[in-house]
Amino acid sequence: MKYSIDKKAEDFLFKYLNNASPTGFEAEGQKIWLNYIKPYIDDYQVDHYGTVYGVINPEAEFKVVIEAHADEISWFVSYIGEDGIINVIRNGGSDHMIAPSMRVNLHTKKGIVKGIFGWPAIHLRDTSKDTAPSLKNITIDVGAKNKKEVESMGIHVGTVATFEDELMILNKKFYTGRALDNRMGGFMIAEVARLVKESKTKLPFGLYICNSVQEEVGLRGAEMIVNRIKPNIAIVTDVCHDTTTPMIDKKVHGDFKCGEGPVITYAPAVHNIVRELIIDTAEKEKIKFQRDAASRVTGTDTDAFAYTGGGVPSALISLPLRYMHTTVETVAKSDVEDVIKLIFESLKKITPKMRLKYLS
Repeated sequence: MKYSIDKKAEDFLFKYLNNASPTGFEAEGQKIWLNYIKPYIDDYQVDHYGTVYGVINPEAEFKVVIEAHADEISWFVSYIGEDGIINVIRNGGSDHMIAPSMRVNLHTKKGIVKGIFGWPAIHLRDTSKDTAPSLKNITIDVGAKNKKEVESMGIHVGTVATFEDELMILNKKFYTGRALDNRMGGFMIAEVARLVKESKTKLPFGLYICNSVQEEVGLRGAEMIVNRIKPNIAIVTDVCHDTTTPMIDKKVHGDFKCGEGPVITYAPAVHNIVRELIIDTAEKEKIKFQRDAASRVTGTDTDAFAYTGGGVPSALISLPLRYMHTTVETVAKSDVEDVIKLIFESLKKITPKMRLKYLS
């Protein structure tokens, strides 16, 4: 099957990625995502915490989920000093090391308030005893003279802050920006829904295109949605590390590279039969892929699907990504296209009568 990201898809991608979607506050991003997939689905649902899923063939008894997570890492305001300087805590796996000199958006009921993570000038530091950034010393400055002025802007303890950084194209081959982990997954499953519709593919099951919330704080959205949908099979897509970049030990973290195709994972949570269906599909369709092994957990929503609701046969297809949890997360356009093709072609191999029990 031929597929490439066209202008319509890329316009959606930029709109979706440039919108903030912090953990626990994903609603605006979910609206953008849902509006895009509406022409390609028969129905949709939204749960209490904001997970959204579109459905093709909602009347079918056999249910297959394709899933990504919608949330991005961010910060919570934890303290406002009398001098107007703001302290923060993590919301998800936010990286304190990259915070100094970054611009941020604080999301208030009055709208976006601009701020910066300040840092003392190099002239004023003893560089022989330099202090590394930590949660104890990174602070946000919003240009306020005191606490009262900060609060007048609508900022309070619990206000969410996200890095200000927009998606860009690097060397015509890579997408670079914040929150590709894992709203690029949301983009990919949306494109799968589009392919099913536009190719007029008839699936013998209900397809649930699920964009889950709160993965970054413990796979919580996926845990909730498994019990709601009760699927028979789940194919999860997330990101994994490109380990060819500096300072990474491949012997410890594996050998994966952007541009070399999707990464298919071996792990206790990954159902062997579903995984092999995906591998067979990749080989038959000549989609190059890489392999990963996870010793205990995958660290993705795959674990939630596999071990919730009595256990759902699940598999994981990952997108190699450089510089995870920074504002320059980077993926290859060719890998994005190949993940979309691999999920779409794998769905065509699934039937309600396929063997899923090991001893049957």
